[in-house]
Amino acid sequence: MLLNIHHVAIICSDYARSKYFYCQVLGLSVIAEHYRQQRDSWKLDLALPDGGQLELFSFPEPPARPSRPEACGLRHLAFAVARLDTVIAHLTSQSIEVEPVRVDEYTGRRFTFFADPDGLPLELYEI
Repeated sequence: MLLNIHHVAIICSDYARSKYFYCQVLGLSVIAEHYRQQRDSWKLDLALPDGGQLELFSFPEPPARPSRPEACGLRHLAFAVARLDTVIAHLTSQSIEVEPVRVDEYTGRRFTFFADPDGLPLELYEI
């Protein structure tokens, strides 16, 4: 049966901007990067610290996907962090807007949201 999440795929509107965000701002390392000429598309495989991966794709003129109001489908991508305040400070130093910290009413854990360059909601969940 299922073991874990292997990867999450994200389509971006500006490949260079999103590559910078995920590599430089969030600190993910590149596993592989390929230009697919037949699709006029980049595919960037990024390593997550737990062994999972993010796949970043570019396509010419991708249609917008609504994030707000919350649309049916994938709601957000959550990253576990050890020190929420440290990560928030890093993001704000990079001019990334971060929502106020909330507390999960069921677990008592602190969390917050921010967005990638295309407005994809990303969560930081303190473990």
